[in-house]
Amino acid sequence: MKKIVPFFVALLVISCGSDDSSTTTTPEEQMYFPPIGSTTWETKTVQSLGWNQSQVQPLLDYLELKHTKSFIVLHNGKIVLENYFNGHSANEPWYWASAGKTLTTAVTGIAEEEGYLNINNKVSDYLGTGWTSIPLAKENLITNKHLLTMTSGLNDALGDDVTPANLQYVADAGTRWAYHNVYVKLQDVVAASTGQSWSNYFNTKLRDRIGMTGGSWIQNGGLSVYWSTPRNMARFGLLALNNGKWENNQIVPQNYFQNATTTSQNLNLAYGYMWWLNGKTSFRLPQSQLQFNGTLIPSAPSDMYCALGKNDQKIYVVPSRKLVIIRMGDVADGVNFALSDFDETLWEKISAVIN
Repeated sequence: MKKIVPFFVALLVISCGSDDSSTTTTPEEQMYFPPIGSTTWETKTVQSLGWNQSQVQPLLDYLELKHTKSFIVLHNGKIVLENYFNGHSANEPWYWASAGKTLTTAVTGIAEEEGYLNINNKVSDYLGTGWTSIPLAKENLITNKHLLTMTSGLNDALGDDVTPANLQYVADAGTRWAYHNVYVKLQDVVAASTGQSWSNYFNTKLRDRIGMTGGSWIQNGGLSVYWSTPRNMARFGLLALNNGKWENNQIVPQNYFQNATTTSQNLNLAYGYMWWLNGKTSFRLPQSQLQFNGTLIPSAPSDMYCALGKNDQKIYVVPSRKLVIIRMGDVADGVNFALSDFDETLWEKISAVIN
């Protein structure tokens, strides 16, 4: 039978405090970071978190059915679930597709912190004029921030080619949101401003500092696409959960990262600096100028932000639950550029486990 503490006694304890630490709640678990240069990664169990073990297998069955290759769930940095399907293995790299846009976001922030660039400056300050085929006055409207927020005003219907001839005018920068691979020009901005190759600066300033060993940028149709093991993707997700901080080292500036994971413009409320944002009142999707009312993934926590890549490459980050969730694999259903119906159903099944 539970004892009921009278209100005035409880109030007295709260107001006066207590020297007896045994009366306080259990200290909050410290965030865990896997060691750099080691394959060691601490784990915890579904049962220890009070999650629903009976719903784990239905989740895994669904993932396998939907052509998943790898699935990882971190809680407070420790691995709770790590599963591989359809012939994939832990040491086998896979492509991030547009989930890797957030890597470019992070490195741009690092370069700005180091004084090499300013995201509010125009792109032509770094690449020179003529990096598009649009009139110079219009080209000079496009800033680095417009590339980060998908508001360059360039034509998004011309494919992945980002050579000048294929970068054509549709609207003034800042007046139109459109998902466009012109963001990759930020990699050129970083290279030009730092005097280093993109991959070298990325490796030394981000990859190596959080232990994302072995990953690499591979050219694909004029774009540089990142490939890595699932655990390396999980490391980046853990960095994101901690607002750009790895243990005691602030890798990506905290204020910049917080700006990157909040609404960055008023055209697509569910978009930051190449991070997708849940819990907003409306959103837009790639290859469309339609605005949809409601939240991006209704079955997911409202504070979630995510990196979404073609054919269902996913990094979900949920600060309120201290979760990072990774999904790599082939497309679940039909070909998509970022979000798909798969996200909603997947989150229904994840929620059945964690709630």
